[in-house]
Amino acid sequence: MKLSARNQIKGRIVAVEKGQTTGHVRIDIGNGTVVTASITNTAIDDLALAVGDEAYAVIKASDVMVGKD
Repeated sequence: MKLSARNQIKGRIVAVEKGQTTGHVRIDIGNGTVVTASITNTAIDDLALAVGDEAYAVIKASDVMVGKD
């Protein structure tokens, strides 16, 4: 599958937590960094996401926010 998003980071799923309608999928992308995605429970089921699976964090955004203490 090809995507237009250029920020595709391969990793391994370390957690899948379903909520009422939306779930959180955590992907370890290495060096102690974990990316969390909020997706629908239907998407979790359709993709058959499970802990231990290899997956991609695909990031496409029109802006990036930066904060500092």
